Amino acid sequence: MQHENRTGERFSKLVDILNILRGEQGCPWDRQQDEESIANYFLEEAYEAIEALYSNDDKALREELGDVMMEVVFLARIYTEKDLFDIGDVLEGINKKMIRRHPHVFGEKKIKSSNQVSTEWNQQKKKEKKEDYVIGKTAKHSPALLESFLIGKRASSFGFDWKKPEHVIKKLKEEIKEIGKAIESEEKSKVFEEIGDLLFAVSNVSRHLKVNPEIALKKANQKFVKRFQYIEKKMKEKGIDLEKASLEEMDKLWEEAKKAGKGERAKVKCEK
Repeated sequence: MQHENRTGERFSKLVDILNILRGEQGCPWDRQQDEESIANYFLEEAYEAIEALYSNDDKALREELGDVMMEVVFLARIYTEKDLFDIGDVLEGINKKMIRRHPHVFGEKKIKSSNQVSTEWNQQKKKEKKEDYVIGKTAKHSPALLESFLIGKRASSFGFDWKKPEHVIKKLKEEIKEIGKAIESEEKSKVFEEIGDLLFAVSNVSRHLKVNPEIALKKANQKFVKRFQYIEKKMKEKGIDLEKASLEEMDKLWEEAKKAGKGERAKVKCEK
């Protein structure tokens, strides 16, 4: 109980800090921000928190979660100034929602499987939001790959899904063939459409394999950048401009970078 009280005090202190920063005698930069600018920082901090999580860096994750929480309090403060709601309303709302959407824990309803929990959650959400359709509105500002992942997840909770990952992979191969046909037709609009279908299929494969495609792609991007930077570094050491390097030279260094990366992962695994 003492730990919980300290947590409450620390949260209240964060709220007080933001109130001071936004006050008349506060920080000019903080006073200048609005909901749109903070929304951008919010997204950045959320991605940094995810990156820290997947880097197994507990210290960094603790810091990044604090940054995310700060942005939440910051946004709530802005809307307090608009006389719309405050951080207390935000906390009250999420507390009530968590209790309401877990009737099997806080109520008398009997639910045994996680699939039943998911179905109950979606039905409660539809009822609360008065949505005409179970898919409902997706987040307009979320990355498209993540959006497709969430759409597939929602549809799956109602039984509209492939039964096995192999079935989705088969669909993925079909979409690749469709792209080939679209290229042969030389219709840009068709190629455009098929590329979209392919990416949607990839998101469904990821979902069946319990991998978030947005995070997987983010890590793949980072891996590519690291390997390409290795190429640039080695080229500079040889006194060769990257623009003048041959594809064969770059491919050779790329393979070296891959081996170096595997060695690092093996070392980390052994240390653990």
